[in-house]
Amino acid sequence: HAQLVESGGGSVQAGGSLTLACDLNGGSMSGRLLAWFRQAPGKEREGVACITSAGTTVYEDSAKGRLTISKENGKNTLYLQLNSLKPEDTAMYYCAASHYPYGGVIALTATLYRYWGQGTQVTVS
Repeated sequence: HAQLVESGGGSVQAGGSLTLACDLNGGSMSGRLLAWFRQAPGKEREGVACITSAGTTVYEDSAKGRLTISKENGKNTLYLQLNSLKPEDTAMYYCAASHYPYGGVIALTATLYRYWGQGTQVTVS
């Protein structure tokens, strides 16, 4: 089974940047739908961005222009670049992967993703 491990979270000031990474172990990123979700205290988990095996991306509206999802198949690593961070970006960030091979809709719907990481905290003050 695929296992996901996030890293790169931390505390930054508003306007700063962070790069989150997610390593997929026990499987390949090729042929999967991959995504980043986040959950702020007291709020439901929400999708931030997803990327297909071919590199097609979908972003949640508030993430457009500030957050960038990317991946390196050779390293089995998914990234989320966060720029111009705002206090409202404070949340636990999770990476997620679909089953393999994936041929379904491309969307930020949590039920589409079978595998989840433990999360990495991002705090913006």
